[in-house]
Amino acid sequence: MAAPILSYENLGLSQGTHWLFEGIDIHVGQRDRLALIGRNGAGKTTLLKLVAGLIEPDKGTRSVQPGARVIMLEQDPDVTPFATLHDFALAGEFAPAPHEVEAIADQLGIDLSREAKTASGGERRRAAIARALASEPDLLLLDEPTNHLDIAAIDWLENWLARYNGAFVVISHDRAFLTRLTRQTLWLDRGVMRRSEIGFGGFEQWMEAVYAEEARAAEKLDAKLKIEAHWLERGVTARRKRNQGRLAKLWEMRETRAAMQGPQGTAKIAVASDDSKTKSVIKAEHVTKMFGDRMIIEDFTLRIQRGDRIGIVGGNGAGKSTLLKLLTGELAPDSGSVTLAQTLDMIFIDQQRSLMQGDKTVRDVLAEGGDWIDVRGVRKHVHGYLKDFLFDPSLAEAKVATLSGGERSRLLFAREFARESNLLVLDEPTNDLDLETLDLLQEVIADYDGTVLIVSHDRDFLDRTVTVTLGLDGTGVVDVIVGGYADWIAKRDPRKAAKAEKKAVAAPAPPKPVSAKLTYKDQRDLELLPKRVEELEAAIARDEEALADPALYTRDPKKFAALTGAIDKAKAEKEAAEMRWLELAEKAEGLAG
Repeated sequence: MAAPILSYENLGLSQGTHWLFEGIDIHVGQRDRLALIGRNGAGKTTLLKLVAGLIEPDKGTRSVQPGARVIMLEQDPDVTPFATLHDFALAGEFAPAPHEVEAIADQLGIDLSREAKTASGGERRRAAIARALASEPDLLLLDEPTNHLDIAAIDWLENWLARYNGAFVVISHDRAFLTRLTRQTLWLDRGVMRRSEIGFGGFEQWMEAVYAEEARAAEKLDAKLKIEAHWLERGVTARRKRNQGRLAKLWEMRETRAAMQGPQGTAKIAVASDDSKTKSVIKAEHVTKMFGDRMIIEDFTLRIQRGDRIGIVGGNGAGKSTLLKLLTGELAPDSGSVTLAQTLDMIFIDQQRSLMQGDKTVRDVLAEGGDWIDVRGVRKHVHGYLKDFLFDPSLAEAKVATLSGGERSRLLFAREFARESNLLVLDEPTNDLDLETLDLLQEVIADYDGTVLIVSHDRDFLDRTVTVTLGLDGTGVVDVIVGGYADWIAKRDPRKAAKAEKKAVAAPAPPKPVSAKLTYKDQRDLELLPKRVEELEAAIARDEEALADPALYTRDPKKFAALTGAIDKAKAEKEAAEMRWLELAEKAEGLAG
């Protein structure tokens, strides 16, 4: 067996008064393709920098094969010390050959003569990729390599890595990227490192098996509190089942939308009726937009209806932002018209997360310093609402500046989704998010009772969320496709249709029946649990309304404590009832199949 390129034994790093992680062993072989998985805040980026030798651990021994080149592609490369991106790309410990850098830069579509201090995030990322790949690395350490890249650049990078003869370790939220390229997985979870010789495609099944074994061990040791202390209490299996149900619903929505589509090639989706549920909220008719002599959008017609989830895709400079601005009324067309419903109330979440001020606390951002927040007309306690968005309630007093990029994004989602609205606009929402937060965002979008416009380069995310894809190729033509990114690719190149179908999100198949029929108790639970869930929801709402009295704690602390306990108990029972009903419904569907 060949010696590893790099090893780290008994690695440990302290963070204040506790260990971020301790006793970790890492070995990277000659052709390893490792996905590094973990929640935001678990220490993935820090671990990658330790492996790269950029920071020193508190304990551990690092060994690198003599002569091996270990190159790290950081999330936010610092180009400020350099005059141009060309100067930056030629610097580094292993200075690459100029012709190699320029060849890769040309394929990535980046002008390296650009002044470094004025370069965009995408330009900085492309320059950093050119430097890293041209340095002839034996081991590449990639921290969110697809951030700020368009789909064409991501595809080019995937193809390069697929041919690459060295090893790599990659942190990424891009499921399609990870599934295609990785063959092993490192999972950093609560300070513990686990390794599996499967790629990311098998990660969720492996994760659930690990947590299930933990749960069994906890029951034997009467240590349920340990399990309840982390995010497993949210029900990994239940969440996955809910996601599968939402995917089935998404396919139904796509089928309904396809039935409304106009004649082939007209780039028009018509309104089926004037029913309020299918009312047009945005109507674009024969829209054309040019910048100078360049055609950006040409003769574009579309009717967006209430409940549509619209994805906008295309390369950088293809016109995605222009189309989004046209559809939201921020930009006027040169010809044609865009009509917005008078009742539209829009939330816009941009990729800059510009509304997050570092000196404010989480409580300030959510509730203006108070204890309660109005969530679309329902009063909720800040601590409970933080749990809904995968935060530890103790973070209520934390400064925004201390949060990771992904946590800031999650906080922004929590604040904005609390507002009353009927149009949600998301510009590159998946940047800086971990996989659990992406699952949460998919849930929120699926449950949103309004219309959604999404600009994204995340192919898997689009396949899981949108009903209609608007694809731009830079010529002014806008393809209007019922379905996700994979459907757009299949339409653009019919030869890839079969391949795209394999990558597309498939509707979940009903499970095989485990028994001939439901028991009497199962059947009763299936019929009665929905009513019980409604009763529990009403009880929770009633008790939360009583808790909204700001003087209650001072006047009657015992009642305050009793109400708080009753709410927690009711929520736990409601979650258990929902999970039980989901299991029974899935079983019943399997029997019916």
